[in-house]
Amino acid sequence: MRRLRRSTTGPRAPIALAIPALLAIAFLLMPLIGILARTSWADLGTHLTSPGTTEALKLSLIVSGWALGISLVLGVPLAWLLARVDFPGKAFVRSLVLLPMVLPPTVGGVALLLAFGRRGLLGPWMEDTFGLTLPFHTSGAVLAATFVAMPFLIISLEGALGGLRPRYEETAASLGASPVRVFFTVTLPMVAPGLAAGAALTWARALGEFGATITFAGNLPGTTQTLPLQVYLLLQDSPEAATSVSLLLLVIAMAVLVALRGRWTGTPRAAAARPTAPGDDTAPATPEDGRITPEAAPEAEGAGEHWPLHADVTGFNTLTLDADGGTTIAVVGPNGAGKTTLLRALLGLTPRAHAELRLGDTDVTALPPHRRGVAWVPQDGALFPHMNALANTAYGLRARGVPRAEARRSARAWLDRLGVGHLAERRPAQISGGQAQRVALARALAARPRLLLLDEPLAALDQTTRAHVRHTLRRHLDGFGGVCLIVTHDPVEAVALADRVLVLDDGRTLQDAPPAEVTRHPRSPWVARMLGRNAWPGTATEDGVRLTGGGTLVAADPLTPGTDALAVIAPEAVSVHRERPTGSPRNVWPGTVREITTSGSRLRVLITSDLAPDLVAEITPQAVADLGLAEGTSVWTSVKATEATVVAV
Repeated sequence: MRRLRRSTTGPRAPIALAIPALLAIAFLLMPLIGILARTSWADLGTHLTSPGTTEALKLSLIVSGWALGISLVLGVPLAWLLARVDFPGKAFVRSLVLLPMVLPPTVGGVALLLAFGRRGLLGPWMEDTFGLTLPFHTSGAVLAATFVAMPFLIISLEGALGGLRPRYEETAASLGASPVRVFFTVTLPMVAPGLAAGAALTWARALGEFGATITFAGNLPGTTQTLPLQVYLLLQDSPEAATSVSLLLLVIAMAVLVALRGRWTGTPRAAAARPTAPGDDTAPATPEDGRITPEAAPEAEGAGEHWPLHADVTGFNTLTLDADGGTTIAVVGPNGAGKTTLLRALLGLTPRAHAELRLGDTDVTALPPHRRGVAWVPQDGALFPHMNALANTAYGLRARGVPRAEARRSARAWLDRLGVGHLAERRPAQISGGQAQRVALARALAARPRLLLLDEPLAALDQTTRAHVRHTLRRHLDGFGGVCLIVTHDPVEAVALADRVLVLDDGRTLQDAPPAEVTRHPRSPWVARMLGRNAWPGTATEDGVRLTGGGTLVAADPLTPGTDALAVIAPEAVSVHRERPTGSPRNVWPGTVREITTSGSRLRVLITSDLAPDLVAEITPQAVADLGLAEGTSVWTSVKATEATVVAV
């Protein structure tokens, strides 16, 4: 007998869990089956078209529509406040939002009556001042429905906002968009699924409201008698008609839930994976596939002006930064050194650090991010997924009041300049990661900033495209009147783009010097290793360095004994031997090959030793073959004293 194949994959439910789960499903399903079984299908049309039912349906639609409108006007700002702002009493406010969802509806009606009734707290004042009486009036039914339904909108939208990374909104602010503009052009479009889900649930809940309405507004035909209240009355006189109207409400509720397909939490959906079509970032560049064209960059606003920078940063980062207009500074350092925190402090977007910032003659310290003239390109670009590349690039110009046609012309010119003009009509999910990074760079440059902050802007590009974009960026920065800070882990970028290299460690300046100086005399082990050097910390002695990891190093130019020092050795200065070398080398250690990797046309050999820290040698493939090197091979290494550079740290 052939075994039956399972049609589904995944773990099977244990019997101890499956049986209670099935009972729960049956428990929830039986009342619905009861309505369907007891419905008088022959009289269904008569029941649903009776004058009382049509009048109640019309009133229900009016009440639920007004309740939804009020919930949108009041609930959307409250959801944003709960998701984005920390304030005293936030937990209490969230409890207030949830309270109508757990409060018995009749208790809610009593509470409304005691607040807005003729003898309530506000009722007499509203009646005397505005002539407005809420109980036993359609407006009272609207108020009751809003009270019980609005929490569904707030909770759904707050969940959606919580799933939306603030980086999109922060990037929009750095492009010059005010908080209100950011809310309507970036935040709401990106949480639209959550907003729609919350609105649908709110409307459905308001349509089915009963307890609070009958308690606060009464059950007056044509005034407050909605469909749920009519069902209550029909049960006494015509149970068959009550069942038919109940079926109508059931169908409406199920239609809403099926349409939502489980999306009532409203979490923004992840963007579709970007295509990796051949030629996006790796094929030879042509004018059709995105070649970076040689035409001049669009003329920046205020061309010829210079905006020197002065910043005193306190908090996690403690440093002073001064730079003339037109200066490009590469910010480097290990993870956690405070590089991104520095950028966010200059933007005014982090409580971890505060920057007293002056750009040119203007002190922008007290200005909000959107008025500082500081543009930011975060690591992932943070392109707005609901806009195409052209709209993304024009966003900063439009935020500053530039007419739409002019903004789009300038944006298209910048996209062409960075070789992605042919992608102007595509959205971020339709382009590759490297292309998206170029669009983000074009967007920042098009915004005409006075201070440009780039957080690893070329990290997503392949080597060929990176070289093109680096050249284009260098040409723009040559004519840029402001200061540009580039966070990078690529030594080529630091040397090719920067006039200075700022080395951070634990939020403080370790070194601030031209790239050539940092390359020759790195004062940080991390920077030395980033540059491909061996870096050994230790303490200076009369003839070299006593290494922290054990052992000694002899150097030709030692420092004052007792000075904290860093010994820097270029990999190509390390000689590798199978036998102990003889001759002039002052530094000789035995070791074992642990790893051999490729570095361009040469090989890098990692050698460990009990007498010295790990050492990297760079030799030719022919030398590796001649020496018979492989992982685990015993070798000797040597470094001449003249090849070891010692710097104070």
